[in-house]
Amino acid sequence: MDTYPIFQLIKDNEIINNWLRNSYYITKEMMLTEHGLKHAEFVSNRALEIAKAIGLNSKNQDLVLSASYTHDIGNFLSRTYHHYFGSMLLFDIFKDKIDIKDLTIIMQAIANHDKEDMKLVHPVSAIVIIADKSDVRKERVLENGIKQINKDIHDRVNYATIENKMVINDDKKTITLKLKIDTNVCPIMEYFEIFTMRMNYCRLSAEYLGFHFSLIINDFKLL
Repeated sequence: MDTYPIFQLIKDNEIINNWLRNSYYITKEMMLTEHGLKHAEFVSNRALEIAKAIGLNSKNQDLVLSASYTHDIGNFLSRTYHHYFGSMLLFDIFKDKIDIKDLTIIMQAIANHDKEDMKLVHPVSAIVIIADKSDVRKERVLENGIKQINKDIHDRVNYATIENKMVINDDKKTITLKLKIDTNVCPIMEYFEIFTMRMNYCRLSAEYLGFHFSLIINDFKLL
């Protein structure tokens, strides 16, 4: 059975979890989708799924889990620079607890996951980006009531997503995001309106890993 000592050290750290809880409240006040512990858990689980499927060893799986769980910890300080703040905050806590080579890979993945500053420097970075940008689901909507949800396109798209699966085929070298969207809540075109850039980053990240990224919505292949 695989063990993940770095991830366990990070996940058990109350400061990290406190920052994630505070990031949830900050982004909620900004009327964004959920960016707290649940998002961290979803992204880390999906990232591990990808890492295993493409054959990364247990050491890199550990780094993938650690980076994906902490990628948004800086949100409680700044949404605009959360990727940089998160990276440096992690260093301050773990500089004497985690080997600097491993910590550097995690820090790079956190700093590089934001769309505008995305730079692919390691498979861990690429996997975190795919896992993060593919997290679209109903549970991320924090507004109550369909009238409030309908006011924001991000809420509508997430609320309309009733199924989200990632399928990785190592033989065919494909990574496929499969979504089911309730078109009574929002048309598929609205998904593209806000997620085209994110899917492009998923495509670039998949290519870095040597894979082709595809998107299927309601059984229609769109990428």
